[in-house]
Amino acid sequence: MNTTEPLLRIEDLVVTYRASGRRAGNRVLDGISLQIGAGECVGLVGESGSGKSTLGRAVLGLAPVTAGSISFDGRRIDALGRRGRRALAADIQVVFQDPYTSLNPSMSVGDILAEPIRAAGLKRVHAASRVRELLEQVDLPADAESRFPRQFSGGQRQRIAIARALALEPRLIICDEPLSALDLSTQARVMDLLIGIQERTGVSYLFISHDLQVVREMCHRVAVMFRGRLVETGEADQVTASPEHPYTRQLMLAAPVADPVVQAERRRERSRLAQTVNPAA
Repeated sequence: MNTTEPLLRIEDLVVTYRASGRRAGNRVLDGISLQIGAGECVGLVGESGSGKSTLGRAVLGLAPVTAGSISFDGRRIDALGRRGRRALAADIQVVFQDPYTSLNPSMSVGDILAEPIRAAGLKRVHAASRVRELLEQVDLPADAESRFPRQFSGGQRQRIAIARALALEPRLIICDEPLSALDLSTQARVMDLLIGIQERTGVSYLFISHDLQVVREMCHRVAVMFRGRLVETGEADQVTASPEHPYTRQLMLAAPVADPVVQAERRRERSRLAQTVNPAA
């Protein structure tokens, strides 16, 4: 790895989707600059429609880059062709939001995990050994290999998705809302699993979420997105303890509390901040 460069560098990134029959496109990302170091977890937070998932898709080559650049380990990757992207798959992987739709229901867990390994050219015997290692790594029993996704809970399915992302020992994993489809207790267990994997392997995460509380537990740094732009970045503890931008404060106040009086006060404060962030609202 090039130690003089961050693992991932995004500079002045613009993503515009053009609708058929319209001259002007919809600018989803507007001048985003962000860096992720080796072994670092950077949280990307914002409400639905803020552009955070589009940023992850741009890194994966699934969203069109209109301007700016994306570099991985010092190498430009935003204009790679199919062959270049295929080679990059060993280094950059993704865990999607919904564990119920991200796994092929007609494939056994063993085949799901072996597929990227075999695609990388490893022999079947090596793939079988690696599958067993992956199941152990995500705390699933060995007999899970012969079963199908429908036979597992949501949390277990997300563990399978994480194991699939780890199959080729990537250096960066895009985690696109990996906890939002899970209940709170399962969220905590999967979050602990991701933290443990990072501590053992040194993998980097771009952790996309709408929940600043989760990001505070998971991430080293946080970047807050609003309408396609970054409005605040910094150390996770600092941003969540003393947010500077009104929109970040809105996100913090969105977390529910048990006290109805406090909750009502937080709701009023959010409404006041909404007028600051978006006077036309």
